[in-house]
Amino acid sequence: MLKVRLTASLPVINAMGKWLTSEIRNVLPKSQIGKAMAYSLKRWDQLMAYLNDGHLNIDNNLVENAIRPVALGRKNYLFAGTHDAAQRAAMIYSFFAICKKHDVNPYAWLKHTLQHINTIQYKNLTDLYPQNFNKLVQG
Repeated sequence: MLKVRLTASLPVINAMGKWLTSEIRNVLPKSQIGKAMAYSLKRWDQLMAYLNDGHLNIDNNLVENAIRPVALGRKNYLFAGTHDAAQRAAMIYSFFAICKKHDVNPYAWLKHTLQHINTIQYKNLTDLYPQNFNKLVQG
């Protein structure tokens, strides 16, 4: 990955840096493009880190996609009716999010948990967490 970045991405990023440096003088600093160019140049060293570490992504799309449901949920909580209803909705969103994160079917987890909750010892209660479900069922 690192080799590909240095051979394919480095020339593109270098050309973009040269273009930004020369063109920033031709735009108004307070304009939207001027602000965008200044923002990019101010963070140029951080962008260059992408070239030296094959584990870094050039963008933050994965994080943006992961937190989008949280942002949408936050807006939905405003219309939950009451504070208690909003808290319950948040708990449900959190439950589904953790199931999704750990590739757990929420219905299968809930069914299994309700069937086994009476037999579990208190010290093993964490075995019922969604993140432990797949290993519990398979093991």
